[in-house]
Amino acid sequence: MARKDKKIFFYKIPIRTHIVTENDDIVDLARKYSAGIAAPGDVICLAESVVAITQGRAILPEAVRPGRLARFLSRFPGKDGSLATPPAMQLAIEEVGPARILAGCAAAVLGRLIKKKGLFYIVAGRELALIDDIAGTMYPYQRHIVMGPKNPGQLVQAIKKATGAEAVIADVNDKKCVDILGITDKSYRQAVIEALKDNPFGNEDEQTPIVILKRRKTRL
Repeated sequence: MARKDKKIFFYKIPIRTHIVTENDDIVDLARKYSAGIAAPGDVICLAESVVAITQGRAILPEAVRPGRLARFLSRFPGKDGSLATPPAMQLAIEEVGPARILAGCAAAVLGRLIKKKGLFYIVAGRELALIDDIAGTMYPYQRHIVMGPKNPGQLVQAIKKATGAEAVIADVNDKKCVDILGITDKSYRQAVIEALKDNPFGNEDEQTPIVILKRRKTRL
């Protein structure tokens, strides 16, 4: 009889940090706050918005000058959408270019006809779904537009090298949606998704942008 693989289980340890800014280095933060807690086999998880903030990707809307295309297209997403303001749409255009944005819009129109959601982001770029518009992030960035992080795959590898633990950068919300942007060991992917579904990072003032998943020993 074939031997079943062991299921991976974790203890979740949210780590409260200082208020992270663009003056911080995310690898140094992971090393500092995981010291004495995370060991090889454990997973250091980082919220994608905090990673982006350390990269200087939090932008005040008044620093953005929306063009005509951005002002026009921002009328169409729902009011709760992340691209529903002209500054956010302008940053999206600058991120991937107007051609991909327009192609995404055409795909979205087709999606409405065939009743399939999400085609805009599939065509225009997954990274645009990571944009947090105004009031989408905790203090002192609650007035900023926060873009998605750059190079998450490279960053998790750098964190693993610095700490010895596995690393993940994830976008998590309170609707049990978990999007893994970077992970050092893909065999952990499903277990990490299950562990993060209840959003231990928090979306308010918890100030826990790092969550350490301690691996539990299990029996077959």
